Amino acid sequence: MKVIEVAHPIQDNQYITEEVAMAFGFFDGMHKGHAKVFDTLEEKAQAANLKKAVMTFDPHPSVVLNPKLKRTDYLTPIQDKVEILESYGIDYCIIINFSSKFADVTAEEFIQEYIIKNNVKEVIAGFDFTFGKFGKGNMMILDEMSEFNTTIVSKQEIESEKISTTDIRKSLKTGDLQKANDELGYRYRIKGTVVQGEKRGRTIGFPTANVQPSGDYVLPKNGVYAVSMEIGANKQIYRGVANVGVKPTFHDPSKAQVVIEVNLFDFSENIYGERVTVFWHHYLRPEIKFEGIDPLVEQMNKDKEKAKYLLSVDFGDEISYNI
Repeated sequence: MKVIEVAHPIQDNQYITEEVAMAFGFFDGMHKGHAKVFDTLEEKAQAANLKKAVMTFDPHPSVVLNPKLKRTDYLTPIQDKVEILESYGIDYCIIINFSSKFADVTAEEFIQEYIIKNNVKEVIAGFDFTFGKFGKGNMMILDEMSEFNTTIVSKQEIESEKISTTDIRKSLKTGDLQKANDELGYRYRIKGTVVQGEKRGRTIGFPTANVQPSGDYVLPKNGVYAVSMEIGANKQIYRGVANVGVKPTFHDPSKAQVVIEVNLFDFSENIYGERVTVFWHHYLRPEIKFEGIDPLVEQMNKDKEKAKYLLSVDFGDEISYNI
């Protein structure tokens, strides 16, 4: 897949010269609703013998358009988004730097400079995709164009509720991990590197891997989770329990930084510096402060047993980690 990073104005040597079918959207989360867009892209490209392209944006438009509610953390940071797009067999990925300059591009300019000049013959996007200054461009306008065909993908639902990035983010932040994973269509994941921590866990029989996220991920609600973790180049997967939070038994919650710590079952290797991926399976309980080490250890043992059971069910069902 050829990745083309564009800062407005787009340069002549950045245009796609082959005829393409192109999907448009921010695509944070690459969830089931987005999957429908990519499936439609595949169908249209095959039918018209076109290459497959995607146009996406970085950072989120709210950084420019709505600073008070700006979104700076993501379900799929840009590097993850690109990796997943490649798994769909996309030929071209154009990443537009969503800057103040780009926000001033009119709908007419966007159509001419970013669609027509990119040899787009089939446009595919969700029903709510908007573009151009003040969001004046929409799918109905594109549907009226004669230079290309337009396919509008309707909203995708689960139990009569629209699948959306906003809803998935809310579910993660409220501990409804099952709902988030159902809408994503895969286990939520956070990539990172194992770094040095306080090493307190090993003194109480629960050594942990301190995972420093490699991107601006949305962190799940503070609490304890049943997880699995993929380690290193061999992509071996291990089961475990993760804590997301500030460890209030040992720290002042108002001053401590939120960290991800993973205790892997039956695992004793030194993995500092290893690149890992944490897969989030089940929310077990909120993070709480314990009155001493003994009640903490007692609860951690209970968490471990519950996680072992839940993960044995998951792995028994041959859960796939690929999209």
